[in-house]
Amino acid sequence: MATPKELRYSEEHEWVKTEGDKLRIGITDFAQSELGDIVFVELPSVGDEVTADEPFGSVESVKTVSELYAPVSGKVVEVNEELDDSPEFVNESPYEKAWMIVVEPSDASQVDSLMTAEEYDEMTKED
Repeated sequence: MATPKELRYSEEHEWVKTEGDKLRIGITDFAQSELGDIVFVELPSVGDEVTADEPFGSVESVKTVSELYAPVSGKVVEVNEELDDSPEFVNESPYEKAWMIVVEPSDASQVDSLMTAEEYDEMTKED
């Protein structure tokens, strides 16, 4: 399973990529494989505020509906609208095509408390 080293990870299986003063967020390869075939993605709107450890949307698979939890707090500045028509991107390309939101963090240091790729791999081995 892919765990890109340059990303940070939350216990709720979201990944975070720092891009200047913004953060791109999606769900991990591990999460999408556990969920199965994704059929619907619900995301917030541009301008919405997200709060660390609080739900910001959901993904629906053939098995279940799962909440998405914000790894950091901030304002949504971009939403991946391609997922409306192509939710299967989450299964096919969780780190490239299936990013979910871009956030302007209210406290960029929150990223430092997220797991490294090594720590995330260790956590998912225990599950």
